[in-house]
Amino acid sequence: MKLPRRRQFLHLAAGAAALPAVSRLAWAQAYPTRPVRIIVGYAPGGGTDIFVRLVGQSLPARLGQPFVIENRAGASSNIATEAVIRAPADGYMLLGTDAAAAINAALFDNLNFNFIRDMALVGVSRGPLVVAVHPSVPVKTIPDFITYAKANPGKIAMGSSGTGGINHMAGELFRAMTGINMTHVPYRGAAPAMTDLLGGQVQVMFIGLPPSIEHIKSGRLRALAVTTAMRFEALPDLPPVGDFVPGYEASQWWTIGLRKSTPGAIVERLNKEINAILAESQVQARLSDLGSAMFGGSSADFETFIVNETEKWSKVIRAANIKPE
Repeated sequence: MKLPRRRQFLHLAAGAAALPAVSRLAWAQAYPTRPVRIIVGYAPGGGTDIFVRLVGQSLPARLGQPFVIENRAGASSNIATEAVIRAPADGYMLLGTDAAAAINAALFDNLNFNFIRDMALVGVSRGPLVVAVHPSVPVKTIPDFITYAKANPGKIAMGSSGTGGINHMAGELFRAMTGINMTHVPYRGAAPAMTDLLGGQVQVMFIGLPPSIEHIKSGRLRALAVTTAMRFEALPDLPPVGDFVPGYEASQWWTIGLRKSTPGAIVERLNKEINAILAESQVQARLSDLGSAMFGGSSADFETFIVNETEKWSKVIRAANIKPE
């Protein structure tokens, strides 16, 4: 029996409208069909680069195509971020970045992108910084340090790897929440800052675990606390700063993302595969060596996380009137 002409037309129109959606779904399920690039916003050898390479070496076996890592350093990862946002939203160019993604939104004026609006995160690892002081500073706990700093206003120099970096921001947040007066001394990277901390030219740093843990174990530095809300297994005796400064929390984190307008099935597949990689025992062990741990979740979970991070660091930057170098 033939359909009435109007019903036949509507039936054909509905079928035609569904074709693009079916095609997109099939395309996403077949992804990837060629090599994928991951643009890392920093030079080789840093935490972000190591994290991306740790994940990237396992992705080809899971997805059947090479994942080629390209380092494109500059402007606190903004150059790499803009390159990915300008690329087609097809999942063939990913971004490797870190906490700067949340900090830069307030630190830099007139960015050509909005990270929250434009990027979807598909894998995250995060961990604490350590509040470490030179042994000449006569303190052993966070309350001791606050008392000492208030009794010696302006006499404590806080080193960092550069203005606007996560260790600078963690220190500024601590300063704002405790009311102490520290002098910020920015360096061009963590290595020269650590050298001067070990030499006593600066007295305190909010520093990542890899460059500090051996110096802490040897006694060349004294660790007071970790900056995350929970203790970290590599230094289980260190309490969180938040135990003494309620509400304080800061973490260093690394992430892989891609354009938010990429088909949802591709975003979900990458998220699923990267979470599975980060859950592997050997990967977790390597992350622990880096002072980090898997932060599992969906892309929507990660969006909530970065919205909160961006809001927190924006408040710190505005309150302290921090400007990029």
